[in-house]
Amino acid sequence: MSRTTIYLAVLALAHGIAQAQQDAVQPAPPPVADAVPGEMQQVAVTGTRIRSAKLTSTSPVSQFTDADIALTRAITVEDFSVKLPQLAGGVNGTSAGSDGFGAQTLDLRNLGQSRTLVLINGTRAIPFGFRNAVDVNFIPAPLLKRVDVLTGGAAAVYGADAIAGVVNFVINDKFQGLQTSANYRRSADGGAQKGVNLTGGMALGDKGSIVGYLEVTERDSVLAGERAFAGLKPTLRPGTGGNFVDVASGRAFSYTDAGQFTTAKQSTDFTPGYTLVQPLKRVNASTFFSYELSDAVEAYGRLMYSRVNTVGAPTTGQAPALLSGVFAVNESNTSIPAAVRNQLTFVGGVARVQVDRSLGELGVITIDNERDTYQAQVGARGAVTGNINWDFYVQSGRSAESLVVHGDALKSGAAALVNRTNIFGPGADLSSIAQDFDYGDRVRKQLVTAATVSGDSSDAFKLPAGPVGFAVGIEARRETGDFAYNRALALSFNQAAVSGPTAPPSFRAKEIYGEVLVPILANKPLIQNLSLEGAVRRSFYSKSLGEDKAYTTDKVGASWTVNDDLRFRATKQSVIREPNMGEYANPVFSIPFNSLVTTARLRPRYQGDPCALGTGDAAQCKRFGAPAPGSYNSLDAAVLGGGYFFGGNPDISAEKGDTRTLGIVLTPTFVKGLSLTVDYYSIKLKDAVGQVQPVDALTSCYITDPRADNPLCQAVTRDPATGRIKDAYPVDRNLAFIKQEGFDIDASYKHNVPFGLPGKKLSWQYQAAVVKSYSIQKNPVLDPIDCKGSYGFRCSSDAVSLVAPAYRHRASMAWDFDAVTAQLGWKRVGKVKDSTVGSTESIGAQDYFDLNFSLRPSIAGLTVNVGIDNLFDKQPPMPANAAIFNTYPDTYNVLGRSLGFTVTYKR
Repeated sequence: MSRTTIYLAVLALAHGIAQAQQDAVQPAPPPVADAVPGEMQQVAVTGTRIRSAKLTSTSPVSQFTDADIALTRAITVEDFSVKLPQLAGGVNGTSAGSDGFGAQTLDLRNLGQSRTLVLINGTRAIPFGFRNAVDVNFIPAPLLKRVDVLTGGAAAVYGADAIAGVVNFVINDKFQGLQTSANYRRSADGGAQKGVNLTGGMALGDKGSIVGYLEVTERDSVLAGERAFAGLKPTLRPGTGGNFVDVASGRAFSYTDAGQFTTAKQSTDFTPGYTLVQPLKRVNASTFFSYELSDAVEAYGRLMYSRVNTVGAPTTGQAPALLSGVFAVNESNTSIPAAVRNQLTFVGGVARVQVDRSLGELGVITIDNERDTYQAQVGARGAVTGNINWDFYVQSGRSAESLVVHGDALKSGAAALVNRTNIFGPGADLSSIAQDFDYGDRVRKQLVTAATVSGDSSDAFKLPAGPVGFAVGIEARRETGDFAYNRALALSFNQAAVSGPTAPPSFRAKEIYGEVLVPILANKPLIQNLSLEGAVRRSFYSKSLGEDKAYTTDKVGASWTVNDDLRFRATKQSVIREPNMGEYANPVFSIPFNSLVTTARLRPRYQGDPCALGTGDAAQCKRFGAPAPGSYNSLDAAVLGGGYFFGGNPDISAEKGDTRTLGIVLTPTFVKGLSLTVDYYSIKLKDAVGQVQPVDALTSCYITDPRADNPLCQAVTRDPATGRIKDAYPVDRNLAFIKQEGFDIDASYKHNVPFGLPGKKLSWQYQAAVVKSYSIQKNPVLDPIDCKGSYGFRCSSDAVSLVAPAYRHRASMAWDFDAVTAQLGWKRVGKVKDSTVGSTESIGAQDYFDLNFSLRPSIAGLTVNVGIDNLFDKQPPMPANAAIFNTYPDTYNVLGRSLGFTVTYKR
């Protein structure tokens, strides 16, 4: 489906809606209609399937409203999700080299993107690729009514994957009117983002409603050379001019990138050409509808489509292809410069030359990704009685990616290349080996069928404190993946070789669940309401690889409302996560081990051989045949000739755990407009799936736990002849446990402007995530790692989010006038320490301020939002142990100060 077709279709829909409104003899609809006349009234609460107009959640839920989203001028979900304190970095537009390829994923509490369940209006969003993560660029930010963030597991209510919690995107599917918006944002040093969207919605008489939405978004790329901090610690590689050694004589010579002959070894920093922020082009089109088929049955559904194009880095990084090795140069090669010919020793008309030369003429390597995602849902709901409702839906989704690598070349043509053109110096004709590679296609499909009956017992009985609420249901889910990776990638210079299973993986889940809400006491002294909540889910999993499994998860909760001022809530839940298709069925990829030295993104995964560095235990080094300290440079790419193997593992078992929460909700009637919630949470996960990187394995084996039977010693092998580091195997595996506990704080206060100052209202908001403890044990025989308030690879649960502060907050103050709202926002990322063994380095707390204005001119329906992000142009920290571009782009702002605006007109 072309962009033009989508655009014309939604324009036609919007025109029809506008015309129908002009023709209808009825009063104008309100700006945002949450209910349509005649629609069956049901109230959905994130965290439970029991629907009741009086229900309050026992689980802690934080909200980000449509007003918050509008003030932040959000063009994509990424624009405001980075401000939520419960969310870690995840994959985002700065994740160069990630297998997300331009996606934006959510990671609650640094526990991993696959442990965060993403919902749209309470039902599952379609994942992409081979993980369970969702690209939330698929979700239309301007159409959101609110975003609910539920802390601490919800497996019994929503099924697997809700380990860390749930993020529920609630769409305004009852919008009425015609609205168009245009938005633009740009920093002083480039990186513009712009978009337009159109929304049309109308009531279908008194029977239902329909909403249509179209959006076109574009984000410009930002290169590392456009930000000074990204180039302060360059990653040097052999230049395009090249370094050469005549093997017979040992004579060494080089060429500069400007083409000058020299005997000094040359190197070049290609980092300025690397992508810091990936360009994005996106088209989103959605429609939502509901219609009463009869007095007892209402049909509803949605159709969402998104096409996202990005250009970023493949998993091996963006460095140009490297021509390295000993090649036979023919004396008859007339392109050899005279200065070079004098350096070479020809025997039988052939000189053997050691070549180390970047193929810079091809540019840096990039990967193009085109991702098409759709999800269709159709359902029906109705009333069994006045107090019992039923709901049934079928939901189908598909996310398909096509990936193409540019700037690489065929290794097989290298031997002929050296005699076909002049490789000595820059400007070589590389057309004979230049090759774009289809990285492959990834398709993820999802089919969900679910039915729920919910309500209360009013028709049959009531307890003294009220009726018993309940929900029972069944859900069947089928997930399939078709990962057609190109096996010819092994023929390229820089891309990963692929091996392992080729059969498309899949799994089925069949589940039955039930919830009950029992009122215990009501209207008693100190007990306005006391209720208990229980839930249980029985899940049956059938995978294409591995044996069938069955699991039971449960939830017990309590809510105690003391009075209108004070409420307590608590939950205890068991959680489960079956390995996703990437973890148990993905092929095994391999890249050269020396990529961990030459690629900045991968450098934190390997910090050298402790035995060669002299930091390893001498007896352990001798036991495994390691060479003597100082005998070789273990960070020299030339001596790291092995492979780095990563991929799925069919022997992985499920993650299991439990979560607990305890909270207090204050809404004091004696301080009108004030609300405060404080929730404690505890998450304990055993058999957590993760990877043991070479730096972890070598540190454990040779420094912190130098035992002969340390299992992590097998994760990195040595060459039996030389004892040097050879291969690494960081495949997915079950680790020991992950534990985290902390507090969520959510406070708001609205009051009249005091002291006779101008304006109407002042609104204060404060949301904070405080981590009390966080530990990871990567193997049962090893000591746990204290990861509270840390950064670095050692404490990352999924090798994506690398910064885990013990404190984050988002605070704001908004001042309302008749025609203007001014808001000052403050985001703080707390101090973190380097998790590397022996390091004492830390990154201080980082503060970011935003200033936003919402302007409502006298033109009816017109709103203009303008603002400045990163008001004081805070630059990212640059620790010694950085991830990429000398910082951690997953967490810290790399754009600098940016100015943006959104113009919205509604009729």
